[in-house]
Amino acid sequence: MRVYVPLTLSGLAEAHRAGELGAGPVVAYAVTPALREWYLSDDIEELEYAALNRAALASLRLLAADPAAARRRVVVAADVPDGAAAVDPDRGLDPVALGEVRVAGPLPLAKAAAVHVDSADAEADVSAAAEALTAADGGDDDAQFVVDGAEDHELLWYATQELPNLV
Repeated sequence: MRVYVPLTLSGLAEAHRAGELGAGPVVAYAVTPALREWYLSDDIEELEYAALNRAALASLRLLAADPAAARRRVVVAADVPDGAAAVDPDRGLDPVALGEVRVAGPLPLAKAAAVHVDSADAEADVSAAAEALTAADGGDDDAQFVVDGAEDHELLWYATQELPNLV
């Protein structure tokens, strides 16, 4: 099963040093039944792209909570055995938690398939989105427009061999 783990650049550097994405449980995003229902598609590539975007939004939340972090969203795509990731039944239908799973146990960085990171030219929009996130969550349409501006930037794909250059 492919999961998408939201991080920041400093979190990615720590994962690189530690050799794992977390000791567990690790919050990640994947193609869940609720995500399938919300996205209304049977195309697995589209569904995985939706899960990646959910993880990118979670990365933005991490940036909003850490003003010192570099203003670039980071998502690590990793492969875990089926059954290793579970949906929290209490949050399964929560719109904020769509696609959210918990990976039990440690998640070695060696399981990473790719790393997705914003380009440097996205930093201004990502920074503005991180600042507007709380207001957007509160229903402010103007703030939501700013948050959506970060989503206009596609995350760049990096092979795991490029990880040392990213951190």
